Amino acid sequence: MQILTYILVTLAAVAGMEFVAWFAHKYLMHGLLWSWHEDHHKPHPEKEGFFEKNDRFFLVFAIPSAACYMIGSTTPHLWVLFIGVGISIYGLIYFLIHDVYIHQRFKWFRQLDTRYSRAILRAHGAHHAHQTKEAGESFGLLVVAGKYFRKRRA
Repeated sequence: MQILTYILVTLAAVAGMEFVAWFAHKYLMHGLLWSWHEDHHKPHPEKEGFFEKNDRFFLVFAIPSAACYMIGSTTPHLWVLFIGVGISIYGLIYFLIHDVYIHQRFKWFRQLDTRYSRAILRAHGAHHAHQTKEAGESFGLLVVAGKYFRKRRA
């Protein structure tokens, strides 16, 4: 029964991270920490080098995950470890979808052709249509508004 609890804690952490990421993206990245995120909204030719200031957020999200690993593995609260595992899994999903699939920073795979993958691309494209921190939309990654599932009309 304990293993089921740990699986549920892990899945809840993965799901919860979509909302944590949405909140952080909308209110921190497009707010107080815009100076870190701004270069992610700039056209690529203006960027210098492979890394963006925006990549710092991988470290920001890694800190609570690492803390959960340490706390969960050194205290009687083993379930905390599985929160860290969930955060790590979400981080991997985010990396694969955002950096590999959407922005193609790594040429591991190109175009997925499902209704959901096209909706993710449309939503992210709508988000990047704004190069300023104001007037943004579509701050999440995995939860996509219904309007992005419909084909655009020419």
